Amino acid sequence: MPHESGSPQFPFWSRRCSLPISTLRYYDKQELFPNMERVSGIRKFGDTEIEALRVIECLKKAGMEIKDIRQFMDWCVEGPSTYPQRKALFEEQRSHMEAELEQMNRTLDMLKFKCWYYEQAIKDGSEDRLKTLIPDRLPEGIQKAYENAHR
Repeated sequence: MPHESGSPQFPFWSRRCSLPISTLRYYDKQELFPNMERVSGIRKFGDTEIEALRVIECLKKAGMEIKDIRQFMDWCVEGPSTYPQRKALFEEQRSHMEAELEQMNRTLDMLKFKCWYYEQAIKDGSEDRLKTLIPDRLPEGIQKAYENAHR
């Protein structure tokens, strides 16, 4: 059942969505809830707005700007004729996130390698033995991390 989201109810939705009240107001001001029901000027959040919040937060985390998110919401209002644009938008964001994940995995592999490296250096009391293992005589799992980190 939808709840009112006027001033007294904004804290309820803020808690439910784990977003500051100011963020909900900002999204509304940016017209990211194009079909939100209003009764006597009071906003009513329903399942559609909750799903919109999930999508907005996803797109924001994927690096999309509010103006582009607003364009997506406008396409939703326009209807099925905009399915190709919406799909392209999500494919582009997915591609962007996959590239970021790849970079983050390389960074994580460098951290794994360095943790292992210094763990061994501490045990050995020096880096002498380790220097003889680099680049192609490292233990298998560490070798893969090293190679990925140095691509």
